[in-house]
Amino acid sequence: MALSVNALNGEIEEMVDSSFNRFDIVSDDSDHSYLNLNPPKKDCGDCFVNGNARTHKKIMQEWRILEKNLPELIFVQAYEKRVDLLRAVIIGAAGTPYHDGLFFFDIAFPADYPTRPPQVHYRSYGMRLNPNLYANGRVCLSLLNTWAGKKNEKWNPSESTVLQVLLSIQALVLNEKPYFNEPGHRMLGRSIWEKRSQAYNEDVFILSCKTMLFLLRRPPKNYEDFVARHFRERGDIILRACDAYRAGSVRVGYYGIHGSTSSSSSTIIDASEKFKTSIEKLLPELVAAFQRVGASVGNFVERLKVESKTAPSSKARVVVKKTRGGGLTKKLLRRMMEVLGLKKSGKSKADMTKKKSSSRKVGTSRTAVEETESG
Repeated sequence: MALSVNALNGEIEEMVDSSFNRFDIVSDDSDHSYLNLNPPKKDCGDCFVNGNARTHKKIMQEWRILEKNLPELIFVQAYEKRVDLLRAVIIGAAGTPYHDGLFFFDIAFPADYPTRPPQVHYRSYGMRLNPNLYANGRVCLSLLNTWAGKKNEKWNPSESTVLQVLLSIQALVLNEKPYFNEPGHRMLGRSIWEKRSQAYNEDVFILSCKTMLFLLRRPPKNYEDFVARHFRERGDIILRACDAYRAGSVRVGYYGIHGSTSSSSSTIIDASEKFKTSIEKLLPELVAAFQRVGASVGNFVERLKVESKTAPSSKARVVVKKTRGGGLTKKLLRRMMEVLGLKKSGKSKADMTKKKSSSRKVGTSRTAVEETESG
């Protein structure tokens, strides 16, 4: 049963609707990054429990602001027994390399809040997909006083809110061209760095896809249904975007913008070989992961079945030309079929015997396969 805050009197009440609310209160805080930050003590613990304390009142005000004003792509959960903690998820916006991804942030109020800003930890899974978001979870933002900025950009105890922090992360951090978040890249002029920005976006999209896989394997507590539902609904779009980016028909981040699935320019986007290889490795895992949560990935599975029938015989050594087209290479096809259980990996026993006999070498079937593929 979902819980929500009554903004008028601060009481917790059960909601009849079981859908995922934009702002909720939950009970399980066991995996929160700041779980041990504010242990109950006389010198600071009471400010989070005593309803008359300044800090407690300010936090309740923050709850009401969040409940009323959260935008479409941001969801927040508060905790029933730990009012000093929050967890937020931001859905990557269209037109950015973060599109359709989920990005989780754990938040903690200090005992003297709002004198100091809240602490924010990005659940990175050890990956850095933005200059402002470190692999160790550090979030660099002027509003959090963790990054240099003008006076009016820093935390203001009388005006700043958690909502402003989340909106800043959404608009200023998870943006269209995160490469330029690095100050040095702005100084020399954007035209010089556009190519590097495009390459950076390729890396970001790959890391975003890897983050999806981590989330599907082990979603944050209380967000299990949210994560499954999100990728069940968006899985097919994400896979189509992967295909389009790899084919060079759309610039990374722009798939589906205004209903378009092709570049606004007639020129094919020259995606790097590194990016194409990374997509080839990720696609089978994404297809399998999305399929497990019920996403509609039938088109990809059917395409595998069709291409498996028309693929060249495994007995012949096939050289696949590198192309900008959208067809699956033999390597990608084999990997996807193995992940999806459509085809057993390796060669047949008869083939292995034949290969070993012709090469006059003694070894395992695996050795024979490696020798054949290496030419």
